[in-house]
Order: sequence, then C-alpha cells, then structure tokens
Amino acid sequence: MANAKISALTGATTPLAGNEVLPIVQSGATTQVSVANLTTGRAISATQLTLTTGNLIVANGQGVDFSATPGTGTSELFNDYEEGTWTPTQGASLIVTGSFSSTGRYTKVGRLVTVSGTLAGSTSIASTAGSIMTGSLPFSSAAVSGGTASNATLNAGSVIFVSATNIFCTQAIASTTIIYFSATYSV
Repeated sequence: MANAKISALTGATTPLAGNEVLPIVQSGATTQVSVANLTTGRAISATQLTLTTGNLIVANGQGVDFSATPGTGTSELFNDYEEGTWTPTQGASLIVTGSFSSTGRYTKVGRLVTVSGTLAGSTSIASTAGSIMTGSLPFSSAAVSGGTASNATLNAGSVIFVSATNIFCTQAIASTTIIYFSATYSV
C-alpha cells in the first residue's frame, strides 16, 4: 500500500471523527496532523454551504456578515435571533372581572422585536383609553412604536403603542373575555 496512488485508494465509508492522522510534509520533514487540526483557526472559503443534518452554530458575539452587499447602514452583521414566551402583566387601563390571566410570545430578529399575546378575565375584561394595558415586555423599547389590539367579540382593531417596557392602549376596548394584541418595536 505504500506505493499506491491516492486515486487508487478506496473512499472512506463513514464520516471523519477528527482524530484521524494524516502524513504531511512540513519544512522538508514528514510529520503527522490530525484531521481536526487541518483547518483550526483558519478561515474557510466556500461558494455554498449545505447542511444535511445538524445546525449551523455561530460562536457567541459572531454572526452573518452582510458587508459584501452595498448599503449605508452602521452595521451589516446579523448576530441575534431569539424566540420565546413572556408573561404580560395587568396594566392600569384594564378592567378585569374575575381572575386575570395572560399569555405572550415574542420573536427578536436583530434589533426588531415582535410581541403578541392575550389578556383575559375569567368573567370579562375591557380597557380604558390612554393608560398602560400591559407591561413587562421581554425587551425594552428604544423608541415609541405602534401595534394593534382587538377584542374577541368585535374583532375590531384598536391602536396601541409601545414605550419602554409597556404597551399603552389609545382607544377603549369593549368588554369581552379575551383581548388579543400584537406590536413590533425596536430595541
């Protein structure tokens, strides 16, 4: 086998584990290197990357760099995506009869957060205009931004806005059992 050409060798049938050792010539001497150390610390350039199993894992603080595309933004690095749940709190504008319950979900993409949720009263729930409808948003808002809310009975949109960690209702919401809301804001 010592005199066989590489092209004459049979192909590997299992994926490499990284601990396999290969002979290389370095500074005129034949030495060994593990498969795992072949590219350690080196940039890898490819025209396409296809994952057939597993996930692409980016190290903490790193991301996908879009600087090759023309733009005038201050950052072209996408390094934050998160999905989760949060518990909306009962705001001062809510009129709850019976016990209060709530659910909330969020998606954060870069600096943009979209929240949605429900506010419920076991007997009824309504909202007056001009005060906090719910609070404890998963991320603090960088600026005031808008969204919508509706009640289950009328399914009519009411304007809401996000400020700091609260959602304010600018229009009254009639009595119902569930108020649905969603808002998108920047952090």
